[in-house]
Amino acid sequence: SMKAGRAEELLALPLDERLQRRIIDGEKNGLEADLDEALQERPALEIVNDTLLEGMKVVGELFGSGQMQLPFVLQSAEVMKTAVAYLEPHMEKSDAEGKGTIVLATVRGDVHDIGKNLVDIILSNNGYHVVNLGIKQPVSAILEAAEEHRADVIGMSGLLVKSTVIMKENLEELNQRKMAADFPVILGGAALTRAYVEQDLHEIYEGEVRYARDAFEGLRLMDALIAVKRGVPGATLPELKQRRVKAVPVQVEERPEEAPSRSDVALDNPVPAPPFWGTRVSKGIQLKEYASWLDEDALFKGQWGLKQARTGDGPTYEELVETEGRPRLRGWLDKLQTENLLEAAVVHGYFPCVSKGEDLILLHEDGTERTRFTFPRQRRGRRLCLADYFRPEETGETDVVGLQVVTVGSRIGGATAELFEANSYRDYLELHGLSVQLAEALAEYWHARVRSELAIGSGDPATLDGMLRTEYQGCRYSFGYPACPDLEDRAKIAVLLRPERIGVELSEEFQLHPEQSTDALVVHHPEAGYFNAGGRG
Repeated sequence: SMKAGRAEELLALPLDERLQRRIIDGEKNGLEADLDEALQERPALEIVNDTLLEGMKVVGELFGSGQMQLPFVLQSAEVMKTAVAYLEPHMEKSDAEGKGTIVLATVRGDVHDIGKNLVDIILSNNGYHVVNLGIKQPVSAILEAAEEHRADVIGMSGLLVKSTVIMKENLEELNQRKMAADFPVILGGAALTRAYVEQDLHEIYEGEVRYARDAFEGLRLMDALIAVKRGVPGATLPELKQRRVKAVPVQVEERPEEAPSRSDVALDNPVPAPPFWGTRVSKGIQLKEYASWLDEDALFKGQWGLKQARTGDGPTYEELVETEGRPRLRGWLDKLQTENLLEAAVVHGYFPCVSKGEDLILLHEDGTERTRFTFPRQRRGRRLCLADYFRPEETGETDVVGLQVVTVGSRIGGATAELFEANSYRDYLELHGLSVQLAEALAEYWHARVRSELAIGSGDPATLDGMLRTEYQGCRYSFGYPACPDLEDRAKIAVLLRPERIGVELSEEFQLHPEQSTDALVVHHPEAGYFNAGGRG
C-alpha cells in the first residue's frame, strides 16, 4: 500500500530529516520512536527549535506559495503539538520561555472564533506562547491578561462591522491608559480592510498596529514585532500601506423632485395565496432532505481552503475535491448521522403586508399595522428598495411576505469546540465549516419549500447549480446584507417567529445563537434579485 511505502521512505532518511518530514507531511505514525532516538543525541529544546520548528517553517512557506492546503497545514500543526507535548517532560522549566507571548481575543459583542483559533494554532505551533481568551472579550479583560502574562503583543479579532468600531475604541483605551508603547497590536477579521487598519487606525494608535489577512500573516508580523522588540540586528517591520490623500467629499444637495421616489418594479404581478397565515415550527428534519442542497464549492474552497497551487504544479482543484473533499465530506455526513449531532429545525411563516415608500408594513389579520421594516433605497440606477417588491398601500391590495429562521442545532457547535480543545485541528476546521454550510443548505432547502407553498416554484431550475445561482422566482434576503443592512431588524423577526421554540436566541449584538443558524425574509416578486443599496443615510 501507499502508506507502507511512505513509512519505508521515511525510515530511509537520516533522523533529523525524518523528523522534519513528519512535520511537513503531518505523519504521526512512528513519531515517538524517532523522538526517543533524537533525545539520546541532544536536548529536547534543541530538537524543537532546530528541527521541528524548521519543519513548521517549511509548512508556512508551502502554504504561502499555494502548494499546501489549509487542512494539511493543520495536520502538520497537530503533529507538531504531539511532538512538543512528548518532549515537554524532558525540558527545563526555563526552556519554556519560548519565542514570545501574545494575548488573543475576539472583541466584545462578537462570537466568531474560527479565525482567531486558527491564529492560535499557527502561532502556538511555531513556538509562541498564546493566551487565547475566547469570544466576547471586553477591553479591560484583554488588557488585564496582557499585563498579567507580560504579553509582547495583543491580537484582536472580529467578524462583524461593529467589531471594527470596537477595535478602534479598544486602541483609544490603550492610548488613554498609556499602554500603547508597551503593546503592539495585530488586528484581523472579515470586516476589516488593510487600509482601515494601516491608515485610519495607525493614525490614532500611539503604538504599532498592523493588519493580518490570515494566520500566516499573523505569524510573519509576530516574528517581525518580536525581532524588533528584542533588538535583532537588521530587524524591521513590514512597510505600511501607502498613505492616500484624503479627499474632502463634496456635498451634493439632493432635490427630491428630480428623481422618482419609487423604482420601476412592476405592480401587476400576481400575489400568491399562502397555505396558512402566521407561523409553523418544523423539527426533526432529516439530513438527507437538505444535504443535497449543500454548496460543495463554498464548503471545499471557502471553508476548508482546498485550492489549487498558484504555481501550476501539484493537484488541480478537481483532483483535490476527488481525493480530499468528497471522501472527507462523506465521512463527516456519516458521522453526523450516527452520532446524532444534527437537530435541524425551522420556524417559518407568512404575513399579510403592504408597502409605503421605503417601508414594508406587516399587518394583523384585521388589517391594522403589526410591525414595519425600513429598507435603504439605491441613490442611482433603478433606485431599488426591498419595499418596492410589495404592493403599495394606496393600491388597496394586500401582499404576502415569508419569513424563516433555520438552525442545525447546538450539538454540532459543542462537538466542534471539543475538537479544538483536543488539538484535532483539521477535524475542527472541517466540522466547523461543514456545520455553517449545512445551515445554508437547510435555508436553501426550506426556501424552495416556501416557493412551492406559494406555488411560484414551477420555474425552478433542474440543477443545484442553477439553484445556487438563484435562477428561480423569489429571493431570500438575510439581514446584514446590502439590501437590508440593519441587523436590529432581526429583533422584529424574533418577535414574529419566536425562534426560541427551535432553540435559536438573539444576542445583544443581534447575532443568532447557535452560530449555525440563519434568518431570512422571502420575497415572491418575479423581479426580486440581489442589489446593493449602498450610500445609506
